[in-house]
Amino acid sequence: MKTAILLMAHGSRIPEANDAVREIAAMVKEMTGFEIVEVSFREQHLPDIQQGIDACVAQGAERVLLMPYFLFVGAHVQEDLPEEMAEARTRYPAVEFAMGGHLGVHRKLAEVAADRIAEALAATGWR
Repeated sequence: MKTAILLMAHGSRIPEANDAVREIAAMVKEMTGFEIVEVSFREQHLPDIQQGIDACVAQGAERVLLMPYFLFVGAHVQEDLPEEMAEARTRYPAVEFAMGGHLGVHRKLAEVAADRIAEALAATGWR
């Protein structure tokens, strides 16, 4: 079965801000080896989540893993994204859908924060 990964981000009115998620998607594709890795946005930008699902299905996905690219649990993660998945199941009854966890609290995120702190300290000359 062909599996697709759909990263679901909030979205920004600033188009360049949304490019970061596309860069992450390219890295995820390279790291995981999945043929189909798409990006979608809950608000502010296209493709929206249903369009992202459409793109996965159009590429032959028989299973779509929806991955919330959200740091914290909030209304989008708890309510809106599950509603999007329910809508997708209605639209594509022959396709399997599952949702992964949001980014949340993870040691690797703390490592990224520590790296950024070190960069900032070096840039200010405080180190």
